[in-house]
Amino acid sequence: MVSPLENLCGPGRSLQKEPPDAKEFVGLQRSGLTRLRDADHAGLSLEGRFDLAYNAAHALCLAALRWHGYRPGNRYIVFQVLPHTLKLGPEVWRVLAKCHDVRNLGEYEGDLNVDERLVADLITASQAVADALDGLPPLEGVG
Repeated sequence: MVSPLENLCGPGRSLQKEPPDAKEFVGLQRSGLTRLRDADHAGLSLEGRFDLAYNAAHALCLAALRWHGYRPGNRYIVFQVLPHTLKLGPEVWRVLAKCHDVRNLGEYEGDLNVDERLVADLITASQAVADALDGLPPLEGVG
């Protein structure tokens, strides 16, 4: 039986197979966790906290995908495949998908419309990703 991730692979598709790299995984996880901690600082602007939390989530989701031996063809796919990479449900990936849309409006149209609730939900979802990622067995080659 072909895995859901394998079904997304191939020329012009959303994923490409690439062996996991332990050093890359550790770097993405470290970057994501650092940004997630920083996003929780109430003294920062709301927009800054959103940016930190979104990029934390992306780094952590990318780490999970790389752990499974795949590289994404676009940013969004790392959120879409969370049910397959970390067994996380819609209560997590829907928040991250919404925040991806908000991020794109801010990046490409200058309309970053965030509030305290969205940032809090994003931080909660990102922490769920971090916790699930922490439960993965270590990759070989990590010293």
